[in-house]
Parts: sequence; C-alpha cells; structure tokens
Amino acid sequence: MASDSETPVNDLQTVKKYTMKIKSIVLLATVVMLSFQSTMATQEDSSAEKLVIVWTSDDPYTAERMVLMYGHAAKNYGWFEEVTLIIWGPSAKMVAENIKIQEKLKAMQEDGVEIRACIVCANMYEVTEELKGMGFDVQGMGKPLTEYLKGGAHVLTF
Repeated sequence: MASDSETPVNDLQTVKKYTMKIKSIVLLATVVMLSFQSTMATQEDSSAEKLVIVWTSDDPYTAERMVLMYGHAAKNYGWFEEVTLIIWGPSAKMVAENIKIQEKLKAMQEDGVEIRACIVCANMYEVTEELKGMGFDVQGMGKPLTEYLKGGAHVLTF
C-alpha cells in the first residue's frame, strides 16, 4: 500500500523537478557542443588560409618557375592569407650562392611571404650566417612543420 506521503502530488513534483534538471543538462550540453563546433570551424577556416611550401630542391629552374613563382603569386593575389616558404636541405646551399634567387626571395618577403630555413640543413651546408643575413628565420623546422601539418595548413613540397 502507498503511504500518505506518497501522494500523486508529490510524485508529480518529483517528476517536474527531474524534468527541469534534465532540460538544464541538455541545454548546457547543447551550448557546449555549439561552442566547440564554432571553435573548430574558426580553426579550420584559418588553416584553410595557410599555405606552407617546403622547398628541398636545388634545381634553379624548379625554384624560379614553380616554388617562388607560385608562392609569391599565392600571397600577392590573395589565394592564401598566409604563405610560408621553408628552405630545407639542398635549397639552402643554392639560396646562399644564387643572387637571382636571393632577389626573388627578398621581393617575396617584402610582399609578406614568411621565409624560414632549417638550421640543421643550413649548418650542414655551412650557410647559416648567409641565410640569417638575408633576414630569414633560421631554426629547427621539424616541430614547426609538424604543427603546420597537424593544424591543417596546406603543405606543398618541392
């Protein structure tokens, strides 16, 4: 038998109380999910505007007719908001020795292309000071490249 304290009114109040708690939890979960989706969309939008070119070739024709030409145009024509060129491996030595390539890189820098270089490669080719003297960001590039890849940047390699 039901006791006097278990009246239909008390059961109804309990149901209403728990219904309100459930609605509050659902509302909070919805707000959190929408906030998370908004944050992810913002991150995806910003990474969609980031181009990173990893340049390893020491071929001057590839440099002039593809790497530098496309990288510069991508910035100048607004194809990407941010353009970063990473000098890696044999391209470091070629940059240090080729005045024409240096001039093109300087023009790219002036137009807003970020020029970076791998310090390990620069040290192996004994051109670290030359690259730093050109105003390039010369440092370890393994971690930054990994961050670009994990962050969703568009990465081209030559």
